[in-house]
Amino acid sequence: MKRIYQFIFIITVILGVQGCQEDDVAFGDVTAPSNLQVELSVASDQSGIVSVLPTADNAINFHVFFEPDADPVVVSNGQEATFRYIEVGQYTREIVVVAFGRGGASSSLQLTAELDVILTLDPEVQFALAGDGSKTWVWDSGSGGHFGVGDPAVDFPNFFSAAPNQLDPCLYDDTLTFSFDGSGGFFYTLNPGDATFINWTEVKRFFPDASPGEFVDECRDISDQIALETNFALIEADGTSTLTVPGSTLSYFAGINEYEIIELTENKLVVRGIQDPFDPPGNQLAWYHTFVPEGGGGGAPSCAGGATGDIGSGNNDVLVWAEEFDVPGAPCDGNWTFEIGDGCPELCGWGNGEAQYYTDRPENVIVEDGMLKITARAETFEGSGFTSARMITKDKFEFQYGRVEMRAKLPTGGGTWPAFWMLGADIDTNPWPGAGEMDIMEHVGNNQDVIFNSLHFPGNSGGDAITESTPTPGVSDDFNIYALEWTEDEIIFYVNDVVGLSFPNSDAVPFRKDFFLLVNVAMGGTFGGAIDPAFVESTFEIDYIRVYQ
Repeated sequence: MKRIYQFIFIITVILGVQGCQEDDVAFGDVTAPSNLQVELSVASDQSGIVSVLPTADNAINFHVFFEPDADPVVVSNGQEATFRYIEVGQYTREIVVVAFGRGGASSSLQLTAELDVILTLDPEVQFALAGDGSKTWVWDSGSGGHFGVGDPAVDFPNFFSAAPNQLDPCLYDDTLTFSFDGSGGFFYTLNPGDATFINWTEVKRFFPDASPGEFVDECRDISDQIALETNFALIEADGTSTLTVPGSTLSYFAGINEYEIIELTENKLVVRGIQDPFDPPGNQLAWYHTFVPEGGGGGAPSCAGGATGDIGSGNNDVLVWAEEFDVPGAPCDGNWTFEIGDGCPELCGWGNGEAQYYTDRPENVIVEDGMLKITARAETFEGSGFTSARMITKDKFEFQYGRVEMRAKLPTGGGTWPAFWMLGADIDTNPWPGAGEMDIMEHVGNNQDVIFNSLHFPGNSGGDAITESTPTPGVSDDFNIYALEWTEDEIIFYVNDVVGLSFPNSDAVPFRKDFFLLVNVAMGGTFGGAIDPAFVESTFEIDYIRVYQ
């Protein structure tokens, strides 16, 4: 749940105006602005926002310098420029307004502001972020999704979500420390180690002669070019909490120093920041970061994962990995990563015309009563009419050959499409169907009590997959065991002890390499079919998943 916090600013502003306004100058197309006037005001809601409204005759635009070392805020004639002062104490700031006319001619005004700033922060929030006086955070690097990027128009990283420890180590040695002095001072310290991980479009901001590769982020030392020590503020406005670290960044540099707080607890900090790419310029991007307290897990998964430590005999009779779903709450993040969204923009409807939006909410996925429960629901959510969940073991558990078992009871209802399946671990570089797919169990509510086993690979995919169906009464009333026996020479699917599909394995098909596991419930689509208008919700219950080698 998002929690909203607010600093209260008490600001006294005493303005003295010093002017140096040039007379009208006309020389060909060179025209200096005249009659430059500036109205400065402080928001009455004690938010700390200072507004400057400049006007002038013959002005094309205005550059407003709120801080001497900061980039100016550029506005047009009659448009307000705003800034928030967050340094605590009594001090003077000079605000310079430069009006530009034709040919680069300019006029300027300088305003002297004497500020008296006091910050207060809710004690609960203060403790969550800065502890008893100081608290250091590190990347939640052991969890999938700790770093991501997406379209600002959506609220999840739909372009990229990092697997555990996937990125350059120069990112993961960074520390972020928030502290306070008890007298209204709130301070932020960034320790970037030897280098900062920089978004490739930002490299030229610091190194103009550099030639960064497209989409290739770089580790570089910019410690002398950004603020490693600064004040911080956390401001609530319009239902959003914004964490600001002026002149600095929260570890990864993407030209961002203001971040929306998505989640803040004693054990987790999740933020979202919007980037305007520097060079080459482009569309805005939304970056997502997740941090945990230093020494409080250090990015380790909340559970150790399903590996037993035993070595397979080659006879598929030694348990090497198991998920028993015996710890209530969220599924073990040492085993599973959630795939979130509707597949857009790359594969809207997940490539099958599906109608659901996948989430990680407990309403859709939870472990309770010794079972994993994935519930598909009819509800309006993020533009979709249905929600559900999809979990994968990619980058956490991948294997070649063995016996895979799932004991489960299936959902029901027209349009439901539960599945237990596998994809080739090289899917990122060998797109479907090249990577191969093995469907250990597929079921559709529009064809109740029939289980499908399928293999997808080039030349035999989609509607042309290698498929067999097995009548199985009561699949939504009783638990059954769905299994795969996979060797170098053969792939055999079972429902309980009944053989479904049997297929010879060879080098001609992509099934002699590592695969990972997936479980999900889709709604509708090319295989799920028409959704019953009366559908409300139904649950896929999984007792265990085990792998033997």
